[in-house]
Amino acid sequence: MQRTPFLSVIVVLYDMVRESERSLFSLSTAYQSQVGAEDYEVIVVENGSRQPVSRERAESFGPNFRYLDISRDVALPSPCTAINAGVAMARAPFVGIMIDGARIASPGVLMLAIQALKGFNRAVVATIGLHLGPAMQTRAAETGYNQQVEDALLASVPWRENGYKLFEVSVLTGVNTAAWFGPMAESNLIFLSRAMYEEAGGFDPRFDIPGGGIANLDFYNCVGGLPGATLISLFGEATFHQIHGGVMSSRPAETIADEVQRYMAQYHGIHGKAFQFSQQIPLLLGQFRPEVAACIKAAEPRWNAESSPP
Repeated sequence: MQRTPFLSVIVVLYDMVRESERSLFSLSTAYQSQVGAEDYEVIVVENGSRQPVSRERAESFGPNFRYLDISRDVALPSPCTAINAGVAMARAPFVGIMIDGARIASPGVLMLAIQALKGFNRAVVATIGLHLGPAMQTRAAETGYNQQVEDALLASVPWRENGYKLFEVSVLTGVNTAAWFGPMAESNLIFLSRAMYEEAGGFDPRFDIPGGGIANLDFYNCVGGLPGATLISLFGEATFHQIHGGVMSSRPAETIADEVQRYMAQYHGIHGKAFQFSQQIPLLLGQFRPEVAACIKAAEPRWNAESSPP
């Protein structure tokens, strides 16, 4: 890779050998549409995994894949420091952050993100997130949804040939119930200039709870609120979360409220105020595809509720 890429995508892994096979493939030129290896690089950050993905495997997804191994003796339970280390290694003037490497991206994410970053001044480009399976994974796990069931589900869908088929086997999450049509709480694959990333101070390492607590929500609010920022959501695109024993997605539903309270208490301790969800409604960039119709229909009640006058 001789030419400086336009975009560096940082992907953080922790005990995700199974999930990374799909996630990293979905960021490769074999899957992403209308981009070449010279346009972007992917920096795979192994954050102290007990069973790490090897450098050889991570870099086998393309000549534009690079690897950063943070050994277990220095890795922290939160991904914040790992993300900042990945950005420090980046060669491009723009960065994309995937805080949770268990996510499969849709095929147009990188092409549209590059278009948005080139076309809008101080763009912050967000993607919505969905959970694979019949219900949010905190609920689906209670009825037997697990990695083996998910493997069979993904094997039944030709997603490697048409990644938009993943919309047909996934559901909206509790933080993106309006899909593309309302304020977003966070983005699990977000793009912006490196200058804006540094202006925001990167990911705040004070969010040191395993998994990062609400560091990702804090970062979304921070960069979306930078002076002159243009917040853009990629319509018809998303990331799809694989079940993997994540801190929140695999937690029993009845324990979530207590964990959220702990996250909110940490936020208050860091910022001296209560957390508030973003109320910004992003611009939309993208196109309609038949595969997203069910997702739009599922979001419609919430969209209508948020659009109704008080």
